[in-house]
Parts: sequence; structure tokens; C-alpha cells
Amino acid sequence: MIAPVRWTSDRLLLLDQTRLPREELTREYTRWEDVADAIRTLVVRGAPAIGVAAAFGVALAARQSAATTFDGLLADLEVAIKGLAATRPTAINLFWALDRMRTTLVAARASSVDAIRARLVAEAKAILDEDLAANRAMGDHGAVLVPAGARILTHCNAGALATAGYGTALGVIRSAHAQGRVALVWVDETRPVMQGSRLTAWECVHDGIPHKLVADVVAASLMARGQVDLVVTGADRIAANGDTANKIGTYALAVLANHHGVPFYVAAPSSTIDSSLPSGAGIPIEERDAAEVRRVGSQPTAPETSPVFNPAFDVTPATLISAIITERGVFRRPYSF
Repeated sequence: MIAPVRWTSDRLLLLDQTRLPREELTREYTRWEDVADAIRTLVVRGAPAIGVAAAFGVALAARQSAATTFDGLLADLEVAIKGLAATRPTAINLFWALDRMRTTLVAARASSVDAIRARLVAEAKAILDEDLAANRAMGDHGAVLVPAGARILTHCNAGALATAGYGTALGVIRSAHAQGRVALVWVDETRPVMQGSRLTAWECVHDGIPHKLVADVVAASLMARGQVDLVVTGADRIAANGDTANKIGTYALAVLANHHGVPFYVAAPSSTIDSSLPSGAGIPIEERDAAEVRRVGSQPTAPETSPVFNPAFDVTPATLISAIITERGVFRRPYSF
């Protein structure tokens, strides 16, 4: 199984997703500052994977700290948690994991500092294991929605690489493929960082899932020709009403699917649900470096002086979503997660 996030006895291992599909390179991390940089620069990406990596970042911060008292350790870890939280604003799993690590820290305050360090590593491992289990459960729930001989369109990468393993949207596809239900997966390239072509296609090749790569602009034509039976995507944050933030371009696919009568599904763990937000209007949208749009990889595709608007995510209204698949089952409007 593809394992993008792993822990050894004293360090975090991340499969560098910026190098795929050219090279499978695993990087080692022993400092939380470097984990924060890995999240910021997309070495590790995908909402669940970011949360898992951040949890291990806190565990590494505890190992880095020279504190001998709980108060000293707490002070050091608050700096690390703040630094990790500042990396990417949209994916709620990041903040969920950091809050869980802080809660674990405070609950262990009566223990020795060494015992707290060990407890934090154990909690980060638990977050990883729970994500794996959630993804497999999600796959089983979602596969029921996939008709025999399905042609599925997916966006960005919501596979093993975006999680602790197996995947959310691609996890649903994996489970359906194992049941012999999948005829073809349409993989759109997902500009500007090409997570579809670089990562999802790579996963499909790795697992022998039948697929075809298409440019983003082909989706409407495929649906008009009746060549898409359902769309399934992941999510980076889901508001209480079901409005969903996901990779830029998801909203357009949902509009197209609605127009053509194609079911549009979202697959995400319950940790992606932000019950504090009544609607998607409150979801913060990350804007990334203009260079991502002006070039593909290292190849310039636009004048360096051209102004750029580069939001990394958009919000799909709940009214366009046929159902939301979590590890707890399939939910439909009105949502009560």
C-alpha cells in the first residue's frame, strides 16, 4: 500500500509529492520546523495527510524541547503548534489534529516530561491509524453508490497520497474497483499544480485501476456525451450545512454535474467537518504563489510580470452535492453529521 506518512523510532518519513511521478523520494524529519515547511511547500498535501503530519510535528517538537518541566514543555509546544497552524489555512484537519495533540499534552500534565513525549508520539500514531481505518470504511460505504461498469470522474488527488493511506475519494474508487464495478476513471489534470496528472494517475498506475487522463476543460464534453456516471471528490473542509471546500475547480465540476444529471459525491473523514461554521461562507480560502500559475513545473507558460489570482480552493454549495461519504456512512441533505 502507498504510505505517504510513516514514523520510525525517532523521525517522521514523508514521501515527497513534489517529486512525483518522476521520482519516489522519501524525506526524513526530526524537527517540527521542517515538517511545517514540508506542509507549506506541498511535500505532504491533502487534508487528512496534513493533519497526520502536523500531529507528528508536535511529537517531534516535544522531542526537540530541552524542557524538564510541564510548563516549559507546554511553552515550547505552543510555539510549534502556532507555527504548524500557520502553514495552510483551509484544511480543517490540520487544526483538528493540533487541537487533539494539545488536549493530549494537557491531559498528561501530571506525568513526567519523558512520559509526555512518549504519549504524544502514541497519539500521533493513533491519528494515523484511525485515518487509515476511516478511509477503508469510507471506501466500503461509498462503493455501494457506484453502479456496475461505472465511469467515474475525480478531481485533484484524494487518494492514498492525500491521507495516511488508501484515500477518500480514490478510496471509494479503490473499493469499487476491488468489487469489479469500475470500468474507467477519468482523471483530470487539476491545474495549476497538476495533482491529478502527477499524483492520481500515478496511484491508478500503481494499483492497476483503469483510467484516462484528461485536461480539466474536457469534463463538460465528457458529461455532455454521457461518458460520466458519477463524480467523486475529496474535501478540505465541510461546513455544518454541507457546503464543501475542495481543490479549485471542484465547484465548476459540481455545476456541470448538476446540469447533466450526474451524481456528485464528496468523500471525507468526519475530522474534515467543521461544525463551528454554519455555511461555506466562513471557510478561509488559501491563496498561493503566483508562480504556480505562470508555469507548469519549471516550464514558464506566461509572462513573469502578468498579475495572477491563485486561490487554492473553492466552495461547492451543499445543494449541488448528492451525498457526503464519511467513515460513519453516507449522509444526504439536510445534513446531520
